[in-house]
Amino acid sequence: MTTLATPRAGHRAPGSTAALVLPAAATLLALMYTAPMAVLTDTARGLHAGGTARIWLMSSISLGLAAALLALGSLADDHGRRRVFTLGAGALAASSIACAVAPTALVFVIGRIVQGAASAALLAAGLGTVAAVFAPGPRRAHATGVWGAMLGLGIALGPIAAAGTAAAGNWRVWYWLAAAAAVALGAAARTLPESRAARPRGLDLPGVATLGLGVAALVAAITWGRVGWTRPAVLALFAAAAVLLAAFTAVEGRRRDPMLDLGLFRRAAFLLSVIGALITGLAVIGVMSYLATVMTIVLGLSPLAAALVLAIWSVLSFAAALQARRLPSRLPAGRLLAAGLALSAAGELAMLGLAPDAHWWRLAPGLALSGAGSGLANAMLARLAVESVPADRAGMGSGANNTARYIGASVGVAVVGAIATGGGDGPSGLAHGTNVAMLASAVVALASAALAAALRPAPR
Repeated sequence: MTTLATPRAGHRAPGSTAALVLPAAATLLALMYTAPMAVLTDTARGLHAGGTARIWLMSSISLGLAAALLALGSLADDHGRRRVFTLGAGALAASSIACAVAPTALVFVIGRIVQGAASAALLAAGLGTVAAVFAPGPRRAHATGVWGAMLGLGIALGPIAAAGTAAAGNWRVWYWLAAAAAVALGAAARTLPESRAARPRGLDLPGVATLGLGVAALVAAITWGRVGWTRPAVLALFAAAAVLLAAFTAVEGRRRDPMLDLGLFRRAAFLLSVIGALITGLAVIGVMSYLATVMTIVLGLSPLAAALVLAIWSVLSFAAALQARRLPSRLPAGRLLAAGLALSAAGELAMLGLAPDAHWWRLAPGLALSGAGSGLANAMLARLAVESVPADRAGMGSGANNTARYIGASVGVAVVGAIATGGGDGPSGLAHGTNVAMLASAVVALASAALAAALRPAPR
């Protein structure tokens, strides 16, 4: 038997240590995709990349992540989460090596897209494994809190590791280290308990094709749109995304066993999981992804120093997600998600007033507040992702949640970049534009917090 029975509350399931440690380590490594933030100039110089290519160097991994998450989550449910996890680790190692030896920007971008798809396999299969092994209750709350904490820690460590290895040698060193870590994950994956749905649904090829291509077209349009939203190619990509995603909805609505059960959207908890993840990407990750660049230009910090300042946010996010399990179990996850989004908004409002003559300490209180909110939100989103779907469809829940997160992050980075650079020339103009972007993000996060507080998921 490779299908795990749902563990009893309070019962320590076989393989539970590996089922927490390996998905957490994989999530940490996957979220270190932020590494190029700190060494973008060196990477672009080494690959002879122009302005448009630089956008793709940074954003291409989001295309692979967003396009593959839901499909790979469903595949993990049906064909074995350990199997998909192991394949993801192997693909991450190979794609990291491709990035390390890339002679041109095109090869590097292709490698990053594959890195994204491989990371999607690790994220979806890892959280699905956590849900299969840990029963609802305090043990699952602890496990999903640890998994959520790795999101913040990975975002923190990626730029620091890349900047540190670049300072010590070359920007390519980080990708060799990532490949070695992925190989270690793949080797250790045999200790994971295998789990899959009791009734496999089969491969939904029309769903996989329409969703994957539709999301890829959407993320590509958002990324490319940063150099001109009215360019014919960008408009064509948006149109293709709309047609493909509409086709996906039609396909899934007609299938007896769809890859994504559209009926789940009638569940308030599932809506919270998807909308909360989308807003987290849009209004929180979007700002924070751009802030390191802003600090180097506006405040004159080195890439490593900017990464260390940004770590105030991500380390607090890590700590808050770990401690979320200590909150009283009677508090609904939706209310806690609302509190996390509200804290994130308060942190962004506290950072308003960024100016070229400001000290980095000026940002510290806001980064701390936003980090605490982000950590709480991540822990609640991970819990909602697996508890808002049938017990044997945790990969589907994880895939839908994380797909929404990375689509939101892609939109957020593009919108924040457009607003920030539209504030005028030079450091003063960038500072003004960034303040406007942070204010807009805070308003979106506050509105979403009110929505999350208003939705009342029914108990399962």
